[in-house]
Amino acid sequence: MDRVDLFRIFARVVETASFTKAADTLKMPRSTVSTAVQELESRLGTRLLARTTRSVAPTPDGMAFYDHCKRLVADVEEAEALFRHDRGNPRGLLRVDMPGRIGRLLVAPALPVFLDRYPEIGIELGVTDRAINLIEDGIDCVLRVGPLSDSGLIARRMGELAIINVASPAYLARHGVPHSPADLPEHEAVHYGSPSSGRVEAWEWMEDDRTRAMDLPGRVSVNSAETLVACCLAGLGLIQVPAYDVRHHIAAGELVEVMPRYRAEPMPMTLLYPHRKHLSRRLQVFADWLEGIMAQATG
Repeated sequence: MDRVDLFRIFARVVETASFTKAADTLKMPRSTVSTAVQELESRLGTRLLARTTRSVAPTPDGMAFYDHCKRLVADVEEAEALFRHDRGNPRGLLRVDMPGRIGRLLVAPALPVFLDRYPEIGIELGVTDRAINLIEDGIDCVLRVGPLSDSGLIARRMGELAIINVASPAYLARHGVPHSPADLPEHEAVHYGSPSSGRVEAWEWMEDDRTRAMDLPGRVSVNSAETLVACCLAGLGLIQVPAYDVRHHIAAGELVEVMPRYRAEPMPMTLLYPHRKHLSRRLQVFADWLEGIMAQATG
């Protein structure tokens, strides 16, 4: 095994804090990863990792060497990309993560076109609303909706999601139709709690170019978009939801938009990926394709 491969394996072990996770993300046996680290330590004449039964962590020497490894591996990949960029079709496995509803309703149905266009690319599509550590989980990119915290990742805007207010005809028949925020205290909402923090989101709307918010009564709280829509269909309350998410329910008469003049501010969509001077060709073409899909679906 050449030195660059040893450096790459060692760096992944540090980033995942696990020989097993490193092996899984690198698609190689755990024994190969362990042997590679031992060989590297033998070459350098120092212990790079402190191993216990529960964790793996870099020693002070290992941490210093890890910083050099990251730069060296990035430089090698950059040099290879200079010559590989325009040679043939992009190829390889691309691991992607995105919110469940977007993955199921927008991306999965369109994937055949992408795979026909790029027959040498494979897609491993994860759909979840939970926070993802791209390095530890071996993910190439993640699509996220809403404001972002400073993660140190590269962010590429993918457009915006229009947010609308909807209710079922059965709910409106029982409670009446709200025409403005002044009517909201007489209504109930299905509350949505963040899967990561559990914080229940307030009802929001734009008025006079400002975001305004109100806490609505409600007896049902959920922590997934799938369940939020299901509860609204069951007549349990008003919800605020991306327009694409309920478009077919509105067309079928199963849901009705209310207060169209008082929508919440659109939510940004962002594709996040690790910082690299040169992205892999497969990630570049996927990002371009995904941006087009999002524009068609939300335009």
